[in-house]
Amino acid sequence: MENQRFQAVADASKKKPVSVMTPVERPSEYFAKKVFNRQKMYKYLPADVYSKLIDVIDNGAQLDRSIADEVAKGMKQWADENGVTHYTHWFQPLTEGTAEKHDSFVEHDGKGGMIEEFSGKLLVQQEPDASSFPSGGIRSTFEARGYSAWDPTSPVFIIDDTLCIPTIFISYTGEALDYKAPLLRALHAVNVAATDVCHYFYPDVKKVTCNLGWEQEYFLVDEDLYAARPDLILTGRTLMGHESAKNQQMDDHYFGTIPERVVAFMKDLEIQALELGIPVKTRHNEVAPNQFECAPIFEETNLAVDHNMLLMSLMKRVAHKHGFEVLLHEKPFDGINGSGKHNNWSLSTDTGILLHGTGKTPEDNLRFVVFIVETLMGVYRHNGLLKASIMDAGNAHRLGANEAPPAIISSFLGRTVSDVLKHIMQADKDALVITGKEGVQIDIPEIPDIMRDNTDRNRTSPFAFTGNRFEFRAVGSSANCASAQIVLNTAVAEALNDFKARVDKLIAEGEDKFAAILSVVRDDIKTCAPIHFDGNGYSDEWVEEAAKRGLDTEKSAPVIFDRYLDPETIKMFESTGVMKKNELEARNEVKWETYTKKIQIEARVLGDLSLNHIIPVATHYQSMIAKDVQNLMVIYGAEKGKKLSERIMNIIEQISERTAVIEENVEAMVEARKVANKIQNEREKAIAYHDTVETFFQPIRYQIDKLELVVADELWSLPKYRELLFVR
Repeated sequence: MENQRFQAVADASKKKPVSVMTPVERPSEYFAKKVFNRQKMYKYLPADVYSKLIDVIDNGAQLDRSIADEVAKGMKQWADENGVTHYTHWFQPLTEGTAEKHDSFVEHDGKGGMIEEFSGKLLVQQEPDASSFPSGGIRSTFEARGYSAWDPTSPVFIIDDTLCIPTIFISYTGEALDYKAPLLRALHAVNVAATDVCHYFYPDVKKVTCNLGWEQEYFLVDEDLYAARPDLILTGRTLMGHESAKNQQMDDHYFGTIPERVVAFMKDLEIQALELGIPVKTRHNEVAPNQFECAPIFEETNLAVDHNMLLMSLMKRVAHKHGFEVLLHEKPFDGINGSGKHNNWSLSTDTGILLHGTGKTPEDNLRFVVFIVETLMGVYRHNGLLKASIMDAGNAHRLGANEAPPAIISSFLGRTVSDVLKHIMQADKDALVITGKEGVQIDIPEIPDIMRDNTDRNRTSPFAFTGNRFEFRAVGSSANCASAQIVLNTAVAEALNDFKARVDKLIAEGEDKFAAILSVVRDDIKTCAPIHFDGNGYSDEWVEEAAKRGLDTEKSAPVIFDRYLDPETIKMFESTGVMKKNELEARNEVKWETYTKKIQIEARVLGDLSLNHIIPVATHYQSMIAKDVQNLMVIYGAEKGKKLSERIMNIIEQISERTAVIEENVEAMVEARKVANKIQNEREKAIAYHDTVETFFQPIRYQIDKLELVVADELWSLPKYRELLFVR
């Protein structure tokens, strides 16, 4: 039988870049070509309907259902002109992906024929089967009703012949069954809280917007090589494979020349992304071989999340066209960098002020300090919860090595900001605020323009200040950014609300406004000091120090999920109106169940490959070389033949020992799975899979990887790392 691996390598090596049809227009001209954006709204909607819809989008006004039919009519006219025949409510259930059900526009005309129509009712609300999606027990099979409802703040777009309508997804009883609904609530909470605090400095601010710029890392693997790796197909990562002699140690891939086939893929992806209104800007080689990155210009967070989910789906489609498979798993290959999705997060006002950016006046810089410190307060109080928001079975493999941040949330500020906070905390309180003829002067050292990069970077920091924003670097590459953004924005909203309550209390007691602000800020700088760490996050000393500071150092994903049900977490979410206790409980049930299923699948795949691929190949090779020993004995006699066959006998012995260890561990792993599967409680089952099943993965892999080095290359059936990472 022909070795599929060698055929896959041969086929992949012959492939040429796929030709990409470049639009004749400039990117700025075809940008959002397939999006029902404001320009299209203005063209296809009546003036009064357009004004009402924009008020909903910009100011959060209640959607007037009376305009829904006119909006739907305008959308359909635009869709018809673009060859659209179907529509779908596009939502983000708790599966980490997106969901859609396509319906055509056709309806009975009552005369035996068909008409095409799209009503406001169909636009605004649909009824998917809620029992078929993860609900954590909120919905049972006999309680199937759920609703998807239009999100007007995220524009409708076209994929192929389908009009896609971004929606939230809730249960019949109103609980969120998706990521978008709580994200919108979290963004509202931080808007209200930040706007209130802004009024201390800028009374004219009416709205604060949360901005997000994500950086999507990914691997590309030739589809023929991918097809020859069952572990990649079924789990998204390699469960075995000895490291390549050359991997990323030469530092020659990062920002290197992009391979031709990959450039064609990137070009095609960018064109389609721009047509869908995704403002992609950056493309480059990442650190590991065959690892790359795509990043857009920052956007409003809800839209940015939608665009990232859409881009991940688009990447897979475009990759197939170019003969690739895109790997979004956080750690598809052992021993080299994993993939993350850095979340660059900031807050800005409707008057154009970046709240985490410095200003030109003392008041501006006090505002800067307030928002830096209160962000740190939110991160400090809920550091374990923030870790839970980015944790899953995949990201657990990535965190803590190969340039990924550790599984301890801390914040790098850099020397300049650190010095400012230190000065405020240590200076005499009365000396900080001086009232003179020219108004209030705040004795804060002049803060240089942080954009000059006057501090170093710290790649081991999970939550780093980078000039006028924070970069949450712990988010995994396959994740829905909404998970982290829900927690981060809610935590900051809670911190800002608490800050304002304490400042207002001091003002009511007769203290000067700026003196009151500084008093509370000084207290908070001291309180959140444990979250500030500018050192090496990989060191053993930091793990010990973090524990002493009271930071969450737990590494077990199922246990980390407990943070969602801490009393302070429930209080935070309920007080801000983002989620209720039963919604949090349901989400944790989903998280535990999902974790269990992922480890369960990996265990089954690892066991199958070990017994059906690795051991048969190794023992076949063992039989072949055993005949070589026999031949040497016949030719040279027992004494000399024994001496000449020592190396071969050593290999035969190695194979016997290693295959025995593999079989023993696979059998034990299967038994551990059987025991874990009998556990009814989802949390306890997930912990059992982590503690008693996953622990077999590395011992089995170690033996397999050693066998890969001794078994004849021509017999090894699975594509090796050197082929997966360097055949393009």
